[in-house]
Amino acid sequence: MTVPLISETYEQWYHCITVICRQPLTPEYIAARIEALNSPNNDMTKKFVELYGEAQRIKTLQWFERAKSTL
Repeated sequence: MTVPLISETYEQWYHCITVICRQPLTPEYIAARIEALNSPNNDMTKKFVELYGEAQRIKTLQWFERAKSTL
């Protein structure tokens, strides 16, 4: 099975974050990422959009929102 470099689905993203990166999706982490991804002047967000595009930023933001709703 080939795994895409950029997550295309929530399930791929969730696996990447929690299993490959071993990043727990805590309420604090999720809140910080949602805030950053909603801040166009945030340096990390600017770099994210530069590397992956605005559409991926929006998808990733939606995935963090979905993860938040499952806590």
